Amino acid sequence: MAETEQRVALVTGAAQGIGAAIAEELAEEGLKVVVTDVNGEGAAKVAERIGGVAKTLDVSSPEQVAAVVGEIVDELGRIDVLVNNAALVPLTPWADITFEEWRKVMSVNLDGLYLVTHAVTPVMGKAGYGRIVNIASNTFVAGTPDCAHYVATKGASIGLVRALAGELGRLGITINAVAPGIIASEGVLAGPHQAGFEFVVPMQAFDRRGLPKDVAPAVAFLASEKAGWITGQTLVVDAGHTRN
Repeated sequence: MAETEQRVALVTGAAQGIGAAIAEELAEEGLKVVVTDVNGEGAAKVAERIGGVAKTLDVSSPEQVAAVVGEIVDELGRIDVLVNNAALVPLTPWADITFEEWRKVMSVNLDGLYLVTHAVTPVMGKAGYGRIVNIASNTFVAGTPDCAHYVATKGASIGLVRALAGELGRLGITINAVAPGIIASEGVLAGPHQAGFEFVVPMQAFDRRGLPKDVAPAVAFLASEKAGWITGQTLVVDAGHTRN
């Protein structure tokens, strides 16, 4: 088994947008980052840019998740940080959501969350150390319309953080969530979500669109040594759009 003295981070859905910014931030913090995405080519480009490792990964596939986690352990000897970022974000009114679309969103956003977290837990538990950060969403707080399946999965993500904090804490693992607001990522700007800026920006404390790089530092903090006494929490990163 290969072993690196660097902490190793696995980031899902990291070929672009928030995931790529997180991968870049963690690399700048000195971690060896494994960039994973169903878009293998995009993951490879990010990994090359940050000196990381790329893996093609569909988080909804139990076989792929098991294989990729096994490869990382074989090649690098450890997984210290997991960032669960991969997600589908369709914009569909409730009346138009088919069960097929519902199940597809659940398979990536929720089943994927289970599969990757469950797969890395024994690795972290054996080491007696781990940092897990789920990328949730302030839509769970705001009750954003026309994406009920997405909002439901992000609520479940926060619920899982709260439920697992006690169990994983006994293994030396922290688990927290970061809940961004609408962010000007490639995916958002290329689709109907971009219309949301017109309504959201005036409700923020800062009069500009959020960028992926605005979210990444919060994730890096929760993944750091300095956050070792924080677990089971959700940090909302949305320029004050929602205030709790």
